[in-house]
Amino acid sequence: MMPGREKKITVPAIRQKKGGEKIVAVTAYDYPTTLFADAAGVDLILVGDSLGMVLLGYPTTLPVTMEEMLHHTKACARAKPRALLVADMPYLSYQITVEEAVRNAGRFIQEGGAEAVKLEGGEPVAEVIHRLVSIGIPVLAHLGMTPQSVHAFGGHRVQGRTDEAAKRLIEDAHIVEQAGAFAVVLELIPAALAKQITEQITIPTIGIGAGPYCDGQIQVLHDLIGLVPGEPFKHTKRYAHIGETITKALQQYAEEVRTGQFPTEEHAF
Repeated sequence: MMPGREKKITVPAIRQKKGGEKIVAVTAYDYPTTLFADAAGVDLILVGDSLGMVLLGYPTTLPVTMEEMLHHTKACARAKPRALLVADMPYLSYQITVEEAVRNAGRFIQEGGAEAVKLEGGEPVAEVIHRLVSIGIPVLAHLGMTPQSVHAFGGHRVQGRTDEAAKRLIEDAHIVEQAGAFAVVLELIPAALAKQITEQITIPTIGIGAGPYCDGQIQVLHDLIGLVPGEPFKHTKRYAHIGETITKALQQYAEEVRTGQFPTEEHAF
């Protein structure tokens, strides 16, 4: 644990970072990665529905179910992180009715051990945000490139490039703020627009592919450490190459087994 980071981070603590020290957030999907992230001193850990692509091999986040999200949220919660633990609400878990959204969000808190939930969208989900907040379930909003709308967007594309689209995003940011969200993720939008939104609303903005002017940043842990194949996204900086290390280690293991170098008497009982 980093010095001075022992105190549990809460929703009010995240809100108080508005305009001050930058919020550091990562996604983590299981017990060990949550332990690693928390030991590094991050402020917020998101159990993202991106686990569908990163861990489960789905082409998008759309097939991810409530049961899958609960399974991973429980694992992360067992690490008892000092960071705020937020669970992503998967596709169709909050869009059908407000009542169903309340039930599913409540499961993340009651069964999953999450301390807040995240959901995508602006005006269409404002009623859901308001209702959840009114019964004590904190909500992290998400605007811009919202992956659950990938088909409507025609792929993972930068949003808010036109004046009309930018105006809509600014309006939606005010709407989720007024509905009671404690912060908002801004994904894949121009840096200048993210700066404008950050300056106009009173809740923190957490960017991913939204430039340096947000109140914080969030990245997928596996992208940061090189635990996924392929080139990193433009908005991601790779701080390690763990995937290459794993492959080399397993190659050495295979070679030693085949040549009789492992196991030795040192490894026998």
